[in-house]
Amino acid sequence: MRIGVDFGGTKIEAAALDDTGAFAARIREPNPGTYDGALALVAALVQRVEAEAGPARSVGAAIPGSPSPRTGLIRNANSVYLNGRPFARDLETALGRPVRLANDADCLALSEALDGAAAGAARVFGVILGTGCGGGLIIDGRLIQGAHGVAGEVGHISLPWPAADEAPGPACWCGQRGCLETWVSGSGFQRDHQATTGRAWKSQAVIEAARDGDAGAVQALDRYVDRLGRGLAMIVNLLDPDVFVLGGGMSNVGELYDRLPDVVRRHVFSDVWEGRIVPARWGDSSGVRGAARLWND
Repeated sequence: MRIGVDFGGTKIEAAALDDTGAFAARIREPNPGTYDGALALVAALVQRVEAEAGPARSVGAAIPGSPSPRTGLIRNANSVYLNGRPFARDLETALGRPVRLANDADCLALSEALDGAAAGAARVFGVILGTGCGGGLIIDGRLIQGAHGVAGEVGHISLPWPAADEAPGPACWCGQRGCLETWVSGSGFQRDHQATTGRAWKSQAVIEAARDGDAGAVQALDRYVDRLGRGLAMIVNLLDPDVFVLGGGMSNVGELYDRLPDVVRRHVFSDVWEGRIVPARWGDSSGVRGAARLWND
């Protein structure tokens, strides 16, 4: 039995996977939104999962941000109360056992590469399109985190090939401007639609309006597809993955999968591009499943 924990902005999930990859137990609770509260909740969820499924031989956690290889402290988390805190050490103390942490996008990519939508592919790039935007790289079934633990952080690379009205771009919480996250996250999509129409609609409302032919919503979706396609083309030019797997709320927009390939082809530095862009097989369970597999070696 392996336990995974998915530390989300609004909820925390713990689940136990058996040797076949099936869920043996799965529990979600709202994230209390404080460091001590979240730490206590993770420990309680692991205890409850083990009470239901039996003792686990390992625990892994998918988190926003990542631990610094220099200090072990969390950095780059949009749940900012984690930043600068020794979350791995504190969680190990609370659980009384070793814990492995990885970025939530890394865990999504790992899950989908092992037994999800990209199973069998040699090179897989996972992209989370939710409140923020993150990425994870898997090569031959192994998670590639890089020399400093930031491989795949596409959300904080500038939007490529920007038009005049896209530069320098919106301010990002990371301190830069024009980060891809500010354009292709769900919140970035909402911001762009509101900036051009004055309507403070949720992403799903914009998508539904676009399907009904609303001009402002149609144009917002067109811009979104073009910007996300440019971002994926940049990743192709760097890494050339066989498969992109999309997760997060915007990954549920079915129109993306028909329209994105043409945008990517227009921007890649190649005479041919035949990669696949697919939604995550495991949906919002990919993070917790990938976290459980951080001990696969």
